[in-house]
Amino acid sequence: MAVVKATDSDIALLARLLRAEAEGEGVLGMMLVGNVGINRIRANCSDFQGLRTIPQMIYQPHAFEAVIHGYFYQRAREREKTLARRAINGEYHWPAKYSLWYFKPPGDCPQQWYNQPLVGRYKLHCFYEPTAETCQNVYNTF
Repeated sequence: MAVVKATDSDIALLARLLRAEAEGEGVLGMMLVGNVGINRIRANCSDFQGLRTIPQMIYQPHAFEAVIHGYFYQRAREREKTLARRAINGEYHWPAKYSLWYFKPPGDCPQQWYNQPLVGRYKLHCFYEPTAETCQNVYNTF
């Protein structure tokens, strides 16, 4: 059962994001991107207050670098649509279970990003989850 509402076009949009942001990180890397996106919708805190839909989350200004590149605008493939559905249905993986941020640094992961602690790294991406003081709600969504 879906943890956020999603139409077929929302699933395709999320699939395009997964591919554009993390195709080189494989299936798990793309799932982690999906986890972060779904967390941003469900947590309703920090920089992500008021996000209720997949398009709002993806097109939030400065949220994802992929939306400014042409690769994001290619048609969604079935493989990524399947991964998007899995994320929408609540399948989560560490280190993104409660993460609201990730990025790919040129070297080691900083211990903090936007004043939030590093929770882990997967391949080239570092993941950061909010503290309870910043976003208690993210810990109540699962």
